[in-house]
Amino acid sequence: MMTQLSRFYASSIGKKAVVAVTGAGLLAFVFAHMTGNLLIYLGPDAINAYGRFLHELGHGTAIWFARLGLLAMFGLHIVATVQLTRQNRAARPRGYALDGCQRTTSAARFMIVSGLTVLAFVIYHLMHFTLGVGNDYRTAEEYFTMLDGERVHNIHQMVVDGFSVWPVSVFYILAMFLLCWHLMHGFSSVFQTLGAQTHGTRRIVRYAGYGFAAVILIGNTSIPLAVLFGLVS
Repeated sequence: MMTQLSRFYASSIGKKAVVAVTGAGLLAFVFAHMTGNLLIYLGPDAINAYGRFLHELGHGTAIWFARLGLLAMFGLHIVATVQLTRQNRAARPRGYALDGCQRTTSAARFMIVSGLTVLAFVIYHLMHFTLGVGNDYRTAEEYFTMLDGERVHNIHQMVVDGFSVWPVSVFYILAMFLLCWHLMHGFSSVFQTLGAQTHGTRRIVRYAGYGFAAVILIGNTSIPLAVLFGLVS
């Protein structure tokens, strides 16, 4: 079984499948994560209750499985993409369709750079909001609050304190632009590789990718901007 999986992954089809499946999972996560983050506009209780739900799911184990699974998906996605790009370059004859190859290679190279940047951001994001690294604006106790008579993490305060530091907000917004550039090019690739895109639906899927990326960009970048301009405090 392992030998068959190894042989499948060694092929370009196998690597494309891994990139597509992990890409689909990451698309779902990005949308779900943004939806949860937007609860901050409903006030502290809403987003703190959401955080409590995530931390209590599966008696506190589900969120750690989700975090490890997310990092694993990111890792597989990036490794398979890099290997696939190198495999395609090695198989391409020199001097073949030079202009088209240069254009494709440039796009692929930037996809890798944007992907690695987003991965670095995810690691930082987990360190900041999960492990508390950099949250030295207040005492550890101040990052807890009472909700319905229960002591919970004060996620609202963590978000406000984090994005009140403008370099953090700038880095977050830059990461969102890179993420959404990545999504615009990767959205249709997922559908194409999984066989869910036809010649007739190609344009629809492409514009759906643009729309999806725009929604993610507007939704996520609105939060640090709202904090910086005092709309959320």
